[in-house]
Amino acid sequence: MYTDAMKAGIVGASGYTGAELLRLLAGHPAIEVAVVTAHSHAGQVVGEHTPSLAAAYPGLAYGAAEPELLDGLDLVFCALPHGESQQFVPELRSRVGVIVDLAADFRLRDAALYAAWYGAAHAAPAVLAEAVFGLPELFRDHLRGASLIASAGCYPTAAGLALAPLLRAGLVEPTGIIVDAASGVSGAGRSPKESLHFGTVDEDFVAYGLLEHRHTPEMEQILGAQVLFTPHLAPMTRGILATCYARPAAGAGALSTSQVMDALHQAYDDEPFVVVTDAPPSTKATAGSNTAHVTARVDGRTGWVLALCALDNLVKGASGQAIQCANVALGLGETAGLPLGGMYP
Repeated sequence: MYTDAMKAGIVGASGYTGAELLRLLAGHPAIEVAVVTAHSHAGQVVGEHTPSLAAAYPGLAYGAAEPELLDGLDLVFCALPHGESQQFVPELRSRVGVIVDLAADFRLRDAALYAAWYGAAHAAPAVLAEAVFGLPELFRDHLRGASLIASAGCYPTAAGLALAPLLRAGLVEPTGIIVDAASGVSGAGRSPKESLHFGTVDEDFVAYGLLEHRHTPEMEQILGAQVLFTPHLAPMTRGILATCYARPAAGAGALSTSQVMDALHQAYDDEPFVVVTDAPPSTKATAGSNTAHVTARVDGRTGWVLALCALDNLVKGASGQAIQCANVALGLGETAGLPLGGMYP
């Protein structure tokens, strides 16, 4: 039982990931939200902007995104659009205890990749070098005691959880990996866009970011492997389903489905937020939870290894994972405040 709640702030709290942080932290036994900022909504009451949060945060209002408003907080989550954290986090480092950034600004270890994949040089390479990558199931030891965490992206989390155990066990080749993944529209954020109108998205299924999606280098960093990634937009609000293809490793012999499933079980049977399932993973089964579902197969006819992962892009793919990382960094129970079960129907 926790006695003294840690004080937390959320920068960019009016977006989808910010609202999801607020929803989840409302039930956290050891973290209390003290400050929320949202530049375009400063002064507005949270419950008026996002009515689903009215009962949890009566009277809490967004403040301006100014570092001095966060002075002395134990923990700050940055839920800003890409590029903005690079400007904000350096000013925040000496003011607060732990920072968890949900954007891509501090995820890539090689600063040169930002110019290649994001179109601009990294604005704070010295701070980038201090950041720890946040995907607990694969890099937990690095998170303990960390003060700056770059929480993993939604697509890379799904691909990483599906494939990393097979690569680490030497079962598949680290080249020529294909990741096809579909996401719900909430992955594009809360700001209105013509491409996300109901009339555009409904009854449609489309690929985008062909050959150049920005999550590609993050996937390759997680896996230590070469990846061809194709994302798709699905007509649903939440969820990601990643379908990944790899070739058996040259020295792995004749692989079987039981071998690749054993690798997943060995990696995740003790993990609270990963379910290894014999059935094909379903986005509906993960909705609202911090739990990912994974499975794998070997196709003896074509020789391909198939690995799949489903998760909620706003929880395990974003806000839930950020809280999970914070729990580890602060020495709290890793599952604190996080839902294991999904919403059904």
